[in-house]
Amino acid sequence: MSRPLLEVADIFRDRGAAWREANRGHLSLGQLKVMSAIERCRTAALGGHVAACENDACGRTVIAFNSCRDRHCPKCQGSAAREWLAAREAELLPVPYFHVVFTLPAPVASIAYQNKAAIYGILFKASAETMLTIAADPKHLGARIGITSVLHTWGSAMTHHPHVHMIVLGGGLSKDGQRWIAGRPDYLLPVPVLSQLFRGRMLSTLLEAHGEGRLKLSGEHAPLADKKAFKTFLKPLWTCDWVVYAKKPFSGPEAVLAYLARYTHRVAISNSRLISANADGVTFKYKDYRIEGPERYKTMTLHPHEFIQRFLLHVLPKGFHRIRHYGLLANGSRVENIARARTLLGVSTAAEANGTATTEKVQPDSPRVLPRPCPCCGGRMIVIEVFARGSIPRHRPPDIAPVWIDTS
Repeated sequence: MSRPLLEVADIFRDRGAAWREANRGHLSLGQLKVMSAIERCRTAALGGHVAACENDACGRTVIAFNSCRDRHCPKCQGSAAREWLAAREAELLPVPYFHVVFTLPAPVASIAYQNKAAIYGILFKASAETMLTIAADPKHLGARIGITSVLHTWGSAMTHHPHVHMIVLGGGLSKDGQRWIAGRPDYLLPVPVLSQLFRGRMLSTLLEAHGEGRLKLSGEHAPLADKKAFKTFLKPLWTCDWVVYAKKPFSGPEAVLAYLARYTHRVAISNSRLISANADGVTFKYKDYRIEGPERYKTMTLHPHEFIQRFLLHVLPKGFHRIRHYGLLANGSRVENIARARTLLGVSTAAEANGTATTEKVQPDSPRVLPRPCPCCGGRMIVIEVFARGSIPRHRPPDIAPVWIDTS
């Protein structure tokens, strides 16, 4: 795979030092670590390996540098997404799946940046409780559903726009776990009811967090540290509409996986959206969601410092999980619940349908084979050397420059 013409890493390497100097004292350790990881990703600074085609007649050799594996890096999400998707594929059920989005209103989003772990956590909890509560109500579905939630904190132009994307089972287990209750194929739950309950859960939990001292408010929001001022700040939000968007159901399990592949391990901006960069500006593609049709696809140019600032707005706190599962898909009971649902639906797993799956074990002394074949002849690529950080590989043919390939 050839290196993209332009990467976020290139912008960080070319303009990052000046940006760090201009913002000295105002950067978090997490932001600095993300910048460093992205700048060093797939470079000799992280070491790597040399692989050669097993076909002597071909002789193709590649030098591949290690990845940083940072979850904010545009280049390091491919392998993580593939592994995650393989596990989710085994859990798919033959029922409709729905896509629901819960968005924070601008005033709450404005204080969320200073309180990422607290308010993003509240967003996850309030949106999941809303879905589970309304779904369990006999007046609606009357079932315990399953949810996979993914946090995105950005809009297409990398502005701060916190929202949760949900993949929701179109049905669930009865209260006693003895029946599968199917929802309508084209309808999940009433959006106005979801919106009202989400608003109530979110605001009441914010007041609770403020009262317990879990929100840190500084700068322009410093006056909101006062309990009465915070209540006044939230008061208008009790009567306005909160955005909950329920999209059409997916057309099948394959569409669910395709969606997950695009959304679960996405970062603020992908390298493919970058067009050009120089000292004056970074130009990239974005979508204007207020416009329908081809006109929504536009380009934007930001000063390099503004581009870096926007990208780093979305660095998550260390240890914060941006993919979470609820209801039937909650981590503690997911395997049992999926098995129970399959029994009630009368379906088997793919492994059961094809016989018992066996996993080929690799012996400790076996040569490491890259997952991707030789780009020239299709033969296996065998790792012949591993070199340490900052080292120069011994197997380096003079006529072959290092080639960046995704081998993680």
